[in-house]
Amino acid sequence: MADTPTYGFDTLQIHAGAQPDPATGARQTPIYQTTAYVFRDAEHAAALFNLQEVGYIYSRLTNPTVAVLQERMAALEGGAGAVCCSSGHAAQLMALFPLMSPGKNVVASTRLYGGTMTQFSQTIKRFGWSAKFVDFEDLDAVKAAIDDDTRAVFGESIANPGGYVTDIPALAGIADAAGIPLIIDNTSATPYLCRPIDMGATLVVHSMTKYLTGNGTVMGGVVIDSGKFDWSASDKFPSLSQPEPAYHGLNFHETFGALAFTFHGIAIGLRDLGMTLNPQAAHYTLMGIETLSLRMQRHCENAQKVAEWLEADPRVDYVTYAGLPSSPYHDRAERLFPKGTGGLFTVALKGGYDACVKFVGALDLFSHVANLGDTRSLVIHSASTTHRQLTPEQQEAAGASANVVRISIGIEDAADLIADLDQALATATA
Repeated sequence: MADTPTYGFDTLQIHAGAQPDPATGARQTPIYQTTAYVFRDAEHAAALFNLQEVGYIYSRLTNPTVAVLQERMAALEGGAGAVCCSSGHAAQLMALFPLMSPGKNVVASTRLYGGTMTQFSQTIKRFGWSAKFVDFEDLDAVKAAIDDDTRAVFGESIANPGGYVTDIPALAGIADAAGIPLIIDNTSATPYLCRPIDMGATLVVHSMTKYLTGNGTVMGGVVIDSGKFDWSASDKFPSLSQPEPAYHGLNFHETFGALAFTFHGIAIGLRDLGMTLNPQAAHYTLMGIETLSLRMQRHCENAQKVAEWLEADPRVDYVTYAGLPSSPYHDRAERLFPKGTGGLFTVALKGGYDACVKFVGALDLFSHVANLGDTRSLVIHSASTTHRQLTPEQQEAAGASANVVRISIGIEDAADLIADLDQALATATA
């Protein structure tokens, strides 16, 4: 699509990256369910493998359906390029892979999804990497945590599960001063509510499984690169700024400029880690993104109504939704997310752990699942599930204490959702 930067969000979410199929004229992007692609001749094959020409070789690396999704996500987030992969966790690993090496660390927020906390605190140790967890409300602590071995700062735009609103511009200033990239997980906000790159982030990751697809059918992740970071400004990022032995000494930043990280993600990351997004999942995600703005508007409207009702209920201790004036992050949310603060928040029940368990079991319209961002309203007790592996102190820091239930508000009729919550609260506090 020509001159895509001139189009508005609602247009980009439908058209960016897509053209009618040149062979058949099909208007919807086809599912290119193929493993490999025929080369024109030996010279064409050699040029592709040497990264001298852009094209399709093998679907672990590139696929036409996935390519449309990558271009669309880059357009929606205002990035230079994007790499899709098999899940949100894969995207986090793909984002860190070109930056890290044994002995290096990432400074991460204490307010992260439980699975991310586990991945960062346990799994990445097997690569010789480490994470320093810091309360991102304490900017001085963030600065103090960065040392000569730090290679990135990582946070969530709107944290899962507690709805904490991250001060992205402030963190971007700290990361810039240290000469390292800021990585923001934008899953809960989506590019409709927040564009972290516009606020100074270097890289953006998503679990496309959530709001982007919106229908709970497929897994997927994506890393979007701003294209604005100077990988050659120091010797901290040799994978991008120094000769790559696997490509006859090619220097990614020197050769590809603003697309260095994106090309590395495909040519090295997907090639060697193999965390490929399948084309059918890309197709479902593309269809979901076509209605992203419409769904996010309804998610926000419903969440505001439900959060206000819950906060006024005497059976509820507190609600963490940043759209509420009582939230300590309300002013920041209005400044950074003027369209709304999404559909995710937590509710603390006065009956504690037992009341939470009864509450979840009594709900009817709300589905008890380990997912969020669906058109359907969802609920889970994080302390006994998604954040179960964390210590009580870590659970509390992440907003997932034993008396807290995470709610993902869907796009149903808000009155019906409130009625369901009312009867479940009655059961939980009987």
